[in-house]
Amino acid sequence: MTAFVLVAGAWLGSWAWEEVAAELRAAGHDVRPVTLSGLAEKQGAPAGLQTHVQDVVDEIERRDLREVVLVGHSYAGIPVGQAAERIGDRLARVVFVDANVPADGESFVSSWPSGRAMVEASIAENGGFWAPLTAADCAGQGLDDAQIARIVGGSTPHPGATLTEPAVLARPLGELPATYLKCLLDGPEPSDEVAELLKSEHWRLAELDTGHWPMFSRPRELARILLAECR
Repeated sequence: MTAFVLVAGAWLGSWAWEEVAAELRAAGHDVRPVTLSGLAEKQGAPAGLQTHVQDVVDEIERRDLREVVLVGHSYAGIPVGQAAERIGDRLARVVFVDANVPADGESFVSSWPSGRAMVEASIAENGGFWAPLTAADCAGQGLDDAQIARIVGGSTPHPGATLTEPAVLARPLGELPATYLKCLLDGPEPSDEVAELLKSEHWRLAELDTGHWPMFSRPRELARILLAECR
């Protein structure tokens, strides 16, 4: 039995994985969606990037999970990538779902030069938080009106420090067993950083013809891809 640990991206919590988790559990696996500190039901908890890394590590170690497929969506790829190397032989594979990937000494905003000013301005204007998603942010991503309403209605402000603090990696990310899932409506090609990592013999590429939030737009297809990664 595989233990799936699922971590959604900015503004979201464990609730975002409801449909995917049901599919994985129906296939007989242990599934542990994680809400990161400061988000969803954990609003108000102080959080920096290393807090989010520790949230993931603690979930795995506290429950003594083994054969872990660690899944990080969007922003969560940054804390998940760091957590993956810290859990040692508990890790079976890490899956980055249309995600940012950590680079030692780099932050979320430093890895996104075109968006840095926008994110930093939002943090400054919103008391240290990145303002939640709007319906306009979700346009063109393969979502219907009900799915957009669910995402926007559940989104909470994202702690700004997690976006500006640098990642810490002890070894090259390319040494981890990893899959990168590219959601094609969000751009047909992985970023240059991911393309470089995909040259590693330990990494492989998967694709899904949907937008940036596949846990809402294509949950069954996303679950099937995740199940394929535990075989």
